[in-house]
Amino acid sequence: MTRRFWLLFNLLILVPLLTYAHPGPIQTGTVSAGPGQKLDQVYVVNFRTGFHDHTDESGRFTLPDCQAGDSLGIYRLGYFSQVVHLKSVGTPLDIILQPSPIVLDQLVVNGSVNPLRQVAEIDMKVSPVANSQELLRKTPGLFIGQHAGGGKAEQLFMRGFDVDHGTDVAISVDNMPVNMVSHAHGQGYADLHFVIPETIGKIDFGKGPYYADRGNFNTAGYVNLETLPVISQNLIAMEAGQFNSYRMVGLLNLLPTDGIHRAYLAVENVMTDGAFDSPQQLSRTNWFLKYSGQPSSHQHLILTASRFASRWDASGQIPERAVKSGAIGWFGAIDDTEGGSTSRSNLQADHLFLLDAHSFIKTSGYLSQYDFDLYSNFTFFLIDSLNGDQIRQKETRLLSGVQSVYHASLRLGDWEVGYRAGAGFRTDEIDDIGLTHTKDRLITLDTLAISDIVENNWFGFADAEFDYGDWKLNPALRIDYFRFTLLDAVKKPFGTQSFYDTRFSPKFNVIYTPTDQWQFYLKSGMGFHSNDTRVVASGKGTSMIPIAVGADLGSIWKPIPRLMITTSGWILNLEQEFVYVGDAGVVEPSGKTRRMGFDAGFRYQMLDWLFADADVNYAHARAVGEPAGEDLVPLAPEWTSTGGLTVRHESGWKGTLRYRWMGDRPANEDGTITAEGYVITDLMVGYQTGPWFAELSVDNIFDNDWKETQFATETRLLTEPSPVTDIHFIPGTPRFIRLKTGFEF
Repeated sequence: MTRRFWLLFNLLILVPLLTYAHPGPIQTGTVSAGPGQKLDQVYVVNFRTGFHDHTDESGRFTLPDCQAGDSLGIYRLGYFSQVVHLKSVGTPLDIILQPSPIVLDQLVVNGSVNPLRQVAEIDMKVSPVANSQELLRKTPGLFIGQHAGGGKAEQLFMRGFDVDHGTDVAISVDNMPVNMVSHAHGQGYADLHFVIPETIGKIDFGKGPYYADRGNFNTAGYVNLETLPVISQNLIAMEAGQFNSYRMVGLLNLLPTDGIHRAYLAVENVMTDGAFDSPQQLSRTNWFLKYSGQPSSHQHLILTASRFASRWDASGQIPERAVKSGAIGWFGAIDDTEGGSTSRSNLQADHLFLLDAHSFIKTSGYLSQYDFDLYSNFTFFLIDSLNGDQIRQKETRLLSGVQSVYHASLRLGDWEVGYRAGAGFRTDEIDDIGLTHTKDRLITLDTLAISDIVENNWFGFADAEFDYGDWKLNPALRIDYFRFTLLDAVKKPFGTQSFYDTRFSPKFNVIYTPTDQWQFYLKSGMGFHSNDTRVVASGKGTSMIPIAVGADLGSIWKPIPRLMITTSGWILNLEQEFVYVGDAGVVEPSGKTRRMGFDAGFRYQMLDWLFADADVNYAHARAVGEPAGEDLVPLAPEWTSTGGLTVRHESGWKGTLRYRWMGDRPANEDGTITAEGYVITDLMVGYQTGPWFAELSVDNIFDNDWKETQFATETRLLTEPSPVTDIHFIPGTPRFIRLKTGFEF
């Protein structure tokens, strides 16, 4: 079986190279927004022949059967459209598009394998994000919840998953992974607080395990944040709000933006006490430096360095029964000595080398130094009735990786073919990953676990896009090899344990685009999330690399020029679920699950300055093999929806009114405990005149009491004779008013 997979993989790589053919006459070109700003997903069409292409990440396109006198249409959302008249054929075109106000007429439904990326692009351009939490909310159907003090990674919900901190959504920034394998707090932990929102230019996302270049944790989907290659203007801004909340941000060009060498610096500082009775004292500092240049006409180089550090206090999860009895208030605490600190330093390099007019190689590498130290108390006095159950989770990590991908386009008879083949590795070296029993963050009572871990992931993938008329076929294969190495410093006999496993992930997508207003797609594939190395060593998991098998059937429709409607029905089977374990504050493997549901949404430009949008998502999640009535997946969201109105007027006024709704969901397997849903409405009004701007934001304008994150946990309070299982929650932010002012220059 293994030999067959390797044979298929090699055929995917070699066949397109051996059959490379480009019948003339061919017209090639590059589309950009200026020096160093190559534009991908630009729709280029020959009006005479109907042949079309969309630019790749190097900004290049290829059109067959061109001749002098042909007219080419160039379309990209957020840029003025162009018509280029060919005086001759063969000389590469260099096309520069000028930015324009958002007009949904510009949106063309093309044959992209992942056309839903345009939804996030519309949302980003219409309503830019104001904080790191809002970045993930730009992904339709993805919900987030602040968790334990604002310094800790948010809890995620998507497609019927309580993803905890990232177990089933692969998150990256400029393709550098954010999810942490074998993390001290939980598998897949993804902390995005090192991202400065103003530096993000695009959000690339996909739902389901259908993308060959996305590996570990890509089961429910993936999100990749892409930072700006250059900034158009310098920026200085300050934000102040209730609860002693302050934020300062600055972006500064270090080199001219119109040269072949460009660089900018971004800095951010955030402080807040939050609404809690015990102040959070959150303090976070970020800086980000990015250089982009062209060593030669065939090369493009990007270098990035960033640093993030944060510390905070936390009130933790509180039991519903303590609030109802009046023992504590809505924003109170049982143990207010929780909290922690974390930091991450990153170096990244991306090199793109143009081989010829139809192929290029992109190589990326990253190196991250990461520290994490967290104090939590999930069960209060359940285990230790005298000192309490506070725990400390800590680790130090060195994360490194390299990936190189070959891209090519060619023509085989009537078929247009796009092709990618890539390979790479990721290594996590984790020192002193520990779990200790503590008191008041000052006293260590007992060492429960401490170990060193090295986890290696080598991978290769290949996929092809075969275009024939209105059809696109996209077969793909990904191969991942894992090595898990554990040195346990507590459990005897001491020694190093190593484990190995391989995962093959085939995928096949079919796209049918009969017009530039309508598209249908059927996607299918296998993905996976790896197990924690400690779980692998213990033998608790049913598999080292549990698989996910899914399919999507959906459509994109533009019934009128300024309205886009998206629909999708989906199913996802998971070989092994992750479940939350309260006493250790981690996730552990469970049994098989099946999820099915649908996503629907629309984007509508009602007037030149008024936009409306909404997304509705439903998921039916069940454990496989469990008795009926006891097969619910705890905390799996069933109904969710987001939407709102956005104003962007040429007079300088702008504003948004948005809601997010999550319905009630079961908190345990038999549904006897319910995690209550909520509806929250946020408002922002802003005005800009010349370089100066001001924005007034009001979160939770109706001042609702709501539970942002919830768990069904067995705990014991100091005054209770026996344990009680009920809802424990982090209270959501009350009405929160803040003002942001700044200027661009």
